[in-house]
Amino acid sequence: MKYKLRKLETSFLFLLKMTLYVCMMLTFFLIYGQDNFQLIKPSRTSAVVVATYVVINYMFSSIYGRYDIGKRKTKPIIMSMSLTIFFTDVISLIALSIMNTNEKNNKHFVLERPELMILILAIQIATIFAFAYGGNKLYFSIYDPEDCLVVTSSQQSLNEIVRGILKYKLQYKINQVADYRDVKLRDYILQHDTIFVYDVPVKERTQIAEFCYQNMKNIYFNPDMHDMVEKSAKHYILDDVSMFGNYSKGLTLEQRAIKRVMDVVIALVALILASPILLIAAIAIKAEDKGPVIFKQNRATRDGKIFSVYKLRTMKVDVENYSYMENDDRVTKCGRVLRKYRIDEIPQFFNVLRGEMSVVGPRPEMLANIFNYTNILPEFEYRLRVKAGITGYAQIAGKYNTSPKDKLILDLMYIEEYSFWLDVKLLFQTLIVLFKKDSTEGFHQTQDFVFEEYNEEGETENESEIRA
Repeated sequence: MKYKLRKLETSFLFLLKMTLYVCMMLTFFLIYGQDNFQLIKPSRTSAVVVATYVVINYMFSSIYGRYDIGKRKTKPIIMSMSLTIFFTDVISLIALSIMNTNEKNNKHFVLERPELMILILAIQIATIFAFAYGGNKLYFSIYDPEDCLVVTSSQQSLNEIVRGILKYKLQYKINQVADYRDVKLRDYILQHDTIFVYDVPVKERTQIAEFCYQNMKNIYFNPDMHDMVEKSAKHYILDDVSMFGNYSKGLTLEQRAIKRVMDVVIALVALILASPILLIAAIAIKAEDKGPVIFKQNRATRDGKIFSVYKLRTMKVDVENYSYMENDDRVTKCGRVLRKYRIDEIPQFFNVLRGEMSVVGPRPEMLANIFNYTNILPEFEYRLRVKAGITGYAQIAGKYNTSPKDKLILDLMYIEEYSFWLDVKLLFQTLIVLFKKDSTEGFHQTQDFVFEEYNEEGETENESEIRA
């Protein structure tokens, strides 16, 4: 029965998605169609606005995410779809207003009844709420969480991966934990539907992946350096021989030029628009403790060049300098608000104008952190192949306390797959970070989970002692 339900999963999700998207579109067209009859009948205006609506909706859905019930939590779905529908409606309204600029309607460009947008968005967001909550509730009432086995190498690694999985209890249920050296590992794999492989050596991970593929088991594994090389490689055929080619040369001269122009334009616009916020923040900082408004600290950018990053001061004066911790008592009352909404980052646009940073790129780490991370993870210096950025893939997909290795992987994904479109996507996705409660989460202790380690022979410590 469950197998039959799983076979119908794609059709079930497609039906829900189409119903939601049609409701969104009808809301816009029926309400604006009351005063613009050309919208609800075949005409050049309706064709242009429909095409605009579909294309813009598809574009922003690819930026923020789609109606992924069963895969994502309800709140992220609501947030991403609300942002998508907002931009879709606004741009579609502009298209309608342009089409209505003619001799019969408006001789000059006029935005068609913008007040109706409030009603439309209210109806659409309410519909998104209903479909997101109702869809996930219906989905998880039909489909049980995936039966999971976690394969890893140590207690610390287990803690890291389980902490992430437990945030998705409706999607995944951990029923067993195993060490990759366990001689019974293949038997364990056959007993479960989904296998999580975390922090396992490449050779053994490859064997596990092949065995899972052979037995049609779902598998998740954390990427390593060689995976980044493979992911950014292109497929080539030499005569009839398949090859993957990777050219790790960083950004081209043309890409750097385009990126620099975009940086300057965005930085100037951002500083002009944010100037009132900067003024209010400066007054609040000064009023609280009379200390300096701007905080400067040495950071590293492309090729290891050292520069002084500018930020609004969020911590007390003359306190010890180390990475932000959860519930850090060094942070001022004003600083907590500035950090929560990333207002303290605004002065970094001056660093962008000076050419020391880019708008999008790897986060500029403290020099002490870079030294410590590269001692443990030498590949961490690869992040310095491009300019440091105010926002970036690691800042959006990760958190403040994301592990150095995971930060590195996310930043390398950005560097190796760089494109102008990727920068545009990340800029729009930065809006989501402002609403993520855990995006500025400090470093904290993790919960311990029971894990029995194995030696190279696949024996536990007790088994080894018995054999001896």
